[in-house]
Amino acid sequence: MVTVNKLVQVAGIIDAEEADMIIEEGADWLGFALRLPSGKDDIPEQDAAAIVKGLRAPHAGVLISYLTDAEEISAFCGELGVIAVQLHGDVEVAQLRALKEVRPDLFVLKSLVVKEGNTEELLELVDATHPYVDMYITDTFDPRTGAKGATGLTHDWSVSAALVRRSPKPLMMAGGLRPDNVGDAIRAVRPAAVDAHSGLEGPDGRKDRTKVATFVAEARKAFDEIG
Repeated sequence: MVTVNKLVQVAGIIDAEEADMIIEEGADWLGFALRLPSGKDDIPEQDAAAIVKGLRAPHAGVLISYLTDAEEISAFCGELGVIAVQLHGDVEVAQLRALKEVRPDLFVLKSLVVKEGNTEELLELVDATHPYVDMYITDTFDPRTGAKGATGLTHDWSVSAALVRRSPKPLMMAGGLRPDNVGDAIRAVRPAAVDAHSGLEGPDGRKDRTKVATFVAEARKAFDEIG
């Protein structure tokens, strides 16, 4: 049974040393972005699989994927040994249903990418997909690049809050979260979980231990405040 309440995820893991540090500082899940459309993965697939294999509950590895075919997603998750997959591609409802049929054990997160004026579209997407999704994750669209995740940009938190109210399934909040704003984000949106990526990195592109520790501490504090 996967427990997702008050969960903290750190995405964009680049090697085992970084993974160990993030776990030491109290994060729950590690996100591995692989087979990206850009071809520029953060980490080789075999290295990600080795890290995932070494994790022990409640810590877990999550595949962050733009794949859209249920069989392909299922096979890749099996290769990596992950318990969860975060889908950022435009996955059809039929493929979400098929994924749940072939892999009922797999925890499925579906992205809800917030952009200017698309709140109703996202609410309708929740209505259509929630039977086949275990958790949603909001993220921020970058109009300059067309990127749907890892943009480092925040979005209108009232949209995420509306999605929390609408969704029968829990929601993970992402999109420009950092140690200095994660507490306010949690208090405003009341999500079940939070995720950070570029907001925890130092100038060298690696996750910064102090930033990770502060992010986790601020998130835990805010989660406790909202109950």
